Amino acid sequence: MSSSPVRYFEDFKAGDRFESASLTISERLILEYARFYDPQVFHTDPEAAKATVYGGLIASGLQTIGIAFKLFFETGVLSACSLGSPGLDEIRWKAPVRPGDTLRVVAEILEARPSSSKPDRGLVRILYTMLNQRGETVTTLIGNQLCRRRPG
Repeated sequence: MSSSPVRYFEDFKAGDRFESASLTISERLILEYARFYDPQVFHTDPEAAKATVYGGLIASGLQTIGIAFKLFFETGVLSACSLGSPGLDEIRWKAPVRPGDTLRVVAEILEARPSSSKPDRGLVRILYTMLNQRGETVTTLIGNQLCRRRPG
């Protein structure tokens, strides 16, 4: 986890941007995830995947969402304030993720809205864009993050 400053709901403003470290995705990581959670042949069998429309093994889109959250959470941006999330919006898989790809996340704050019913928190909407080593967008989604207000 980085030494990111402690942030609470009040510290997030539309337009703020954060960038994660990168992670290289191995074939093993793709296979382990897919065999348990998304057993489609283009995720689980490198040889059979060659005959699919993808021309080879690709990561599950669901796995890329998990990786995006891992990378962003490791920035420390949400460490002090995260209260979880009521859901995700507008998930898009733009390009396949292949073994050896190196991924990073750019997160942009779209909106920070105080809760009307719970004064101790607010909702921060975050556009996550996952990029590969060539700068190509592979996944986008909007996270709805519940954030604790500054204590006191």
